[in-house]
Amino acid sequence: MINFFAILLIIFIVILLLVFKKRSFKKITNKRNINSIKLNKNNKFSSNKNSFLYNHEEKKYSVFYKSSQRNKMISLFQGNTENKLKSLKIAEELADKTTLPILRKGLRDISPEVVEISALLIRKFK
Repeated sequence: MINFFAILLIIFIVILLLVFKKRSFKKITNKRNINSIKLNKNNKFSSNKNSFLYNHEEKKYSVFYKSSQRNKMISLFQGNTENKLKSLKIAEELADKTTLPILRKGLRDISPEVVEISALLIRKFK
């Protein structure tokens, strides 16, 4: 009976160690990604009128601000080309994966400016 509980305890400890090891591994890989982003900040894409860069990556936004900007971005993207460009500016500001559906719609747009800017912004996620 004691041997059974000892084996269960050892299995439980091994599982806990694997879970915590996995978390620490993810933290280490995230630190590497952050360092590589800092090194790649000097890469610039230039378009005809504006240069869309992710220079604000160190800024942190609240959840409420992100959701309000996302809603604004979605409503603006349903308008004309000027509103779509404003929507893409918001997508550049947020710079998270929740903007990908709008950027994909931008790739299928009629306006070449919207397609070009969407392609530049979506390239940052690869």
